[in-house]
Amino acid sequence: MNQNIYEEWLKAATDDLKTIEKILEDKNLTHIVAFHSEQAIEKSLKAILIYNKQEVPKIHSLIRLFGLCEKYLEFDLQDYQELIIKLDELYLDSRYPADFGLLPYGKPSQKDAFSFYEFAKKIFELARKSTS
Repeated sequence: MNQNIYEEWLKAATDDLKTIEKILEDKNLTHIVAFHSEQAIEKSLKAILIYNKQEVPKIHSLIRLFGLCEKYLEFDLQDYQELIIKLDELYLDSRYPADFGLLPYGKPSQKDAFSFYEFAKKIFELARKSTS
């Protein structure tokens, strides 16, 4: 494992989580919370792959990344499937400013934003603990 690359992925995920913490309470920025949550999760999953000496694919799909990391995670992905799908769709389908950070039903609610953040923290903590 390349420790420096692993740490860089975690540092990048930390930056996303810090950004979320600064804006989480703002109901007008739920789409930005969702974006940074997806990014923190993606980077954490890539750190898990690096730690386990796996190749890190140049993809953004959380569904695919979770599939690659499933054997290293300590929980049942089925419990979080809906959340993973929402975040995946949000990131992959919002390529233009008019749609940025929107779910099929519109802008994420504050409840969505808090759920996304809590899930991002959970995945980050799993990635961080993988060195313990």
